Amino acid sequence: MDNRVYVIGRDSVPQFLRLDAGEELCMTLVILPGTDARLQLEVDLCGPGASLDLGGLYLCPGAERVDLQVLVRHAVGGCTSRQLFKGIVGGTARAGFDGLIYVAPDAQKTQAFQENHTLLLSDTARAESRPQLEIYADDVQCSHGATTGYLNPDELFYLRSRGIPEAEARQLQMQAFLAPVVRRLPDALAEEIHASLS
Repeated sequence: MDNRVYVIGRDSVPQFLRLDAGEELCMTLVILPGTDARLQLEVDLCGPGASLDLGGLYLCPGAERVDLQVLVRHAVGGCTSRQLFKGIVGGTARAGFDGLIYVAPDAQKTQAFQENHTLLLSDTARAESRPQLEIYADDVQCSHGATTGYLNPDELFYLRSRGIPEAEARQLQMQAFLAPVVRRLPDALAEEIHASLS
């Protein structure tokens, strides 16, 4: 399954996608530092066996404003969707994630999972996450989750006790946090992301 990668602000991103029977889509959205973005994405799974693997990454170290709205509709049974969004927000930036998984009444055997995790780098940064499930079928496996927090001070202490300077230790923590999404990206884009964390 090919991974379609879209860098918001550089690439034209589709707003509506439809997956029919047996179709698979792997898609990754990237928002780099300095980019204000408001993205609305709707994906309809309309045929049995359709599968969506959606990843996203947003980096907002300054005063950026990012708003992500993702709606995934399971219209028929036997489909799978997975979403993983990760972000780092610093300065006075604001980031918002609204995600809704809708499962229609006849969409039995649906598997749908959604996660949004954000690291805050300053006390003035703000992140809001609103993952939602709207389920009208009873034979499904669905979950959603969200976390917002700061870099782990115990991990930072451990790295520093091994002789790693604080700035490098913080960079390593951020790289590890983003790794599940970054590994989906081409090497050149991954390197650009890592360089932006310094």
